[in-house]
Amino acid sequence: MIETKEQLEAAAAKITNLKQEIAKVIVGQENVVEQLLWCLIAGGHALLEGIPGLGKTMLVRTVSDTVSLQFSRIQFTPDLMPSDITGTTLIDFGAQGTASQRFQPGPIFGNLILADEINRATPKTQSALLEAMQEGTVTAGGETHMLPKPFFVLATQNPIEQEGTYPLPEAQLDRFLLKIGVDYPTRQELKEIVLRTTSLEKPKAESVLTGEELTELQQAAKGLLVADDVLDLAVRLVMATHPDEADAPEDVKKYTRFGAGPRAIQALISVSKVRALCSGRMHVSWNDLRQTALPVLRHRIVLTYEAQAIGLTTDRLTESILQSIEATR
Repeated sequence: MIETKEQLEAAAAKITNLKQEIAKVIVGQENVVEQLLWCLIAGGHALLEGIPGLGKTMLVRTVSDTVSLQFSRIQFTPDLMPSDITGTTLIDFGAQGTASQRFQPGPIFGNLILADEINRATPKTQSALLEAMQEGTVTAGGETHMLPKPFFVLATQNPIEQEGTYPLPEAQLDRFLLKIGVDYPTRQELKEIVLRTTSLEKPKAESVLTGEELTELQQAAKGLLVADDVLDLAVRLVMATHPDEADAPEDVKKYTRFGAGPRAIQALISVSKVRALCSGRMHVSWNDLRQTALPVLRHRIVLTYEAQAIGLTTDRLTESILQSIEATR
């Protein structure tokens, strides 16, 4: 709990130091790095989407290097089974021929889990993550096992390749706190990437934050204030994603099948608190809501087939909602 200005500045400084350490390895992608840190400090899971070769996996590895957490990578493939993720029950035979059961934990038992190319696994295997992401537990062999804390799933997927992939169901998408789009680097960033990756010495990030310090940042963010008028704006923003809402923009009414659910406003407030903490403020503002709305809502709005046919995106609909609220608030 932050009570003084000095504590607030110290927390913001830790986050800034974390960004600087990540920047030693990752070129550019400031927005992606910032949003990923929002997710970690808010205690949620993130889905990173981008074409191959943009450094999504490298980014997650670098974050694990800068924060002292147990890292585990799961490479999703069509033949991956649920037990390959959660673990399985083994039978041990003793010297006298007696048999006993023993649970062998899978790679999901870690603090920071990289679910690489998550949409390549079958729906049955993808569903193995649902309990872990929501409850922080794994049930196998009739027994429930607690996962280590803190626990994060950072998943990656390729948006352009459809062959051999299985789209994530809405129930699983909703469990990701943020969906982060990874864009192509600029000309200058491309030059810097080449210089860093083709030289004899490759940069490496060092650990600058312990698991305990991360937990303290999470608690500090939760203790920030949200005024009633800001909370009302957050409710209005989420409700405006529903096509049957009276004050929803016309584009939403025409092109949206389903709007965002309760998890959306929980995520919006949680992430906005983290953004306020990063900015050295004790309270959440409308600008925090505005800056966090896209990664919070882009995977929680279901478009009509007509919208998909004309290439309309959830980001454009969200921007339309934001502009509507700004014009009338």
